[in-house]
Amino acid sequence: MVIFMTAKDVGLLGLRIKELRKEKGLRQSELATTLHVSQQAVGSWETGRTVPGADTLNVLADYFNVTTDYLLGRDGKEENSTDTKDLSEIMNSIMTYNGKELNQHDKDVVEGLISAYLNNKE
Repeated sequence: MVIFMTAKDVGLLGLRIKELRKEKGLRQSELATTLHVSQQAVGSWETGRTVPGADTLNVLADYFNVTTDYLLGRDGKEENSTDTKDLSEIMNSIMTYNGKELNQHDKDVVEGLISAYLNNKE
């Protein structure tokens, strides 16, 4: 099975693998040993240089107790859905960044920065 992904999707997949690995307190080498792959393979997934195959994606989902849709950045809705979320909804749903928990103040600051940026665009 071949998985076609955009650069954005590949980056999100890598970010999710890295965050889940860190939540478990694992080094790349430890995850690699568990999955029977090289540490370089895990590093390549996390940086978006490569993507795991479909079988490995299933193993990752099972290991981290998440769905493959979650790993791939899908929320179960059709890709062409017109359903959108407001920035404030998204910020309220974010719990961590790079494995570090965000408090409400952190979320407010990030939301303010994004809002200021978008309001000052051409």
